[in-house]
Amino acid sequence: MHIAILTFDGFNELDSLIAYGMLSRIALVGDKDWRVSIASPAPRVTSMNGLTIDAQIDLEQACKADAVLFGSGMKTREVADDPAIMSRLRLDPTRQLLGSQCSGTFLLARLGLLGQAPACTDTTSKPWVVAAGVNVVNQAFHANGNIATAGGCFSAQYLSAWVLARLKGLETAREVLHYFAPVGEKDAYVERGLGHIRRYVGEAAEV
Repeated sequence: MHIAILTFDGFNELDSLIAYGMLSRIALVGDKDWRVSIASPAPRVTSMNGLTIDAQIDLEQACKADAVLFGSGMKTREVADDPAIMSRLRLDPTRQLLGSQCSGTFLLARLGLLGQAPACTDTTSKPWVVAAGVNVVNQAFHANGNIATAGGCFSAQYLSAWVLARLKGLETAREVLHYFAPVGEKDAYVERGLGHIRRYVGEAAEV
């Protein structure tokens, strides 16, 4: 199972790296068939705060992954207006899980993948995500079939938990949330996280 986290120049560190850390937990505890990769259009990308990281895979490899997550960043609108990048994003929600966070929702919209389904984004991005024709709802997480959106930096935990629940089951999502939750708050933290995703997972089959 391969999960790709799309990470562009000017990226928000929390979006990409919280998801990377949480989702990588599966491989860390022994599942050698589970892989999480940072995917970028260039070999190296620099975050909005000056952190430079190496891409592990390119966009073409990301498009073959079982799940693809769109992080956000300061240059998302530039990415959306760059046909050299957007033309490389060939995704299929019938065979992949697709998720976005904050301004990443704008990229899903520009790719024509959201339709009129409710979607989430952050408060800063909301005006131009709405202008793109997205039906933005005032909540942290929403999923419609194989596509999920989240709003706010710390909603990365909900997007990650949704991917885990869909691909490994709710119990695995619970275990990972519990591992990362603050001491003394674990039970409440886990229940809040599962409360955001449970209604969208149900008995959904694994991709």
